[in-house]
Amino acid sequence: MYRAQISALVFGVGGFGALVAATASNEWKVTTRASSVITATWVYQGLWMNCAGYIQACRGLMIAAVSLGFFGSIIALFGMKCTKVGGSEQAKAKIACLAGVVFILSGLCSMTGCSLYANKITTEFFDPLFIDQKMGYAYNGPTSVMSSRTKYHGGEGDIKTTNPSKQFDKNAYV
Repeated sequence: MYRAQISALVFGVGGFGALVAATASNEWKVTTRASSVITATWVYQGLWMNCAGYIQACRGLMIAAVSLGFFGSIIALFGMKCTKVGGSEQAKAKIACLAGVVFILSGLCSMTGCSLYANKITTEFFDPLFIDQKMGYAYNGPTSVMSSRTKYHGGEGDIKTTNPSKQFDKNAYV
């Protein structure tokens, strides 16, 4: 049981780290301004370089995901069976379940923000009437989707490991 909780915490914290890195990065969209093969210039654009409405929504969802991930990590530490903080086994089970729900909400916020951003890039790229420079996906699209999946599975592990045992061992937290 400890192994499942520790692995869920590692997945959740790892997803939180990837989410922070993806949110802070400027590599969400990429285009090239190539006049020749030798002088190709790559132009990257992230969440923090533009103030369009959909980008502000994506930015808000990613910040909400980072905040939820941070609080989920803290709550998960208190709900683990191998820590001495958190009270009885039933209280720890409820705290771990809450951490799982918070991790899942964080993953859903991240996936929604990334999906909204990717949908806008795709529709602009394939729209024949779009006159501005066409942008494609950059490296952080897959990174942020993987971080949200990792956070989702980390939260799922927290929820699955919250069944308190029927028999209470008085030496369980010594």
